[in-house]
Amino acid sequence: MGDLTLDELTKIDHIFVSHSHLDHVLSIGLLADSVARRRVDSPPIVVHALPQTLAALKKHIFNGVIWPDFTRLPTPEWPLLAFEGFEAGQVIEVAGRRIEVLPASHTVPAVGFAVLGSTQSDGVWVFTGDTGPNAALWERLRSLKVAHLVIETAFSDEERELATISRHLCPSTLGRELMQLEGSVEVHITHIKPGEVEGVMAQIGALGSRHRIAALHSGHEMTVGKI
Repeated sequence: MGDLTLDELTKIDHIFVSHSHLDHVLSIGLLADSVARRRVDSPPIVVHALPQTLAALKKHIFNGVIWPDFTRLPTPEWPLLAFEGFEAGQVIEVAGRRIEVLPASHTVPAVGFAVLGSTQSDGVWVFTGDTGPNAALWERLRSLKVAHLVIETAFSDEERELATISRHLCPSTLGRELMQLEGSVEVHITHIKPGEVEGVMAQIGALGSRHRIAALHSGHEMTVGKI
């Protein structure tokens, strides 16, 4: 939200949500409120998520108490938001792009996403979402030509126990997970706790991985071939 202009926000027609935790859903309500006046004659913004995630949004966010219910505003017949469920393994086509829902392993129902190319030879962009160790993810990724992998590493190795309990990764578990990914891939680390980027990235750098790993930063652009 903070990195996009109002004109750019107004052009958003689809939102893909990995899971229901606040840091991943907070901006949906802020977006709806910000663009409401500009999208009066536009179709609803479609929020794609697991049914459990959509139910959590309806119950805990868009309930008229925490935030207005934009699935019924400005009118039930022409709302600003529309909820559409999916399941892991499903491929959704949006504006000429095919987005596959990937499995994740977290404390609440969660998924990641892969933006697929038009052919198997095209590079694939992958976002794991919040996840701990996840064998099902790597099984699927081994059958894809992954060009860019955006993966979380929320904690340092000093907080390995907390990472395990909360089903996040730390550098040591990240290293074991990446060993399951074939070839050499551009890996972008996200979800590092504030103030710990240098420490976490130093521990990741000490892994000696064959992949090219760097911390994700605002404004970074990735190219993955034809979509």
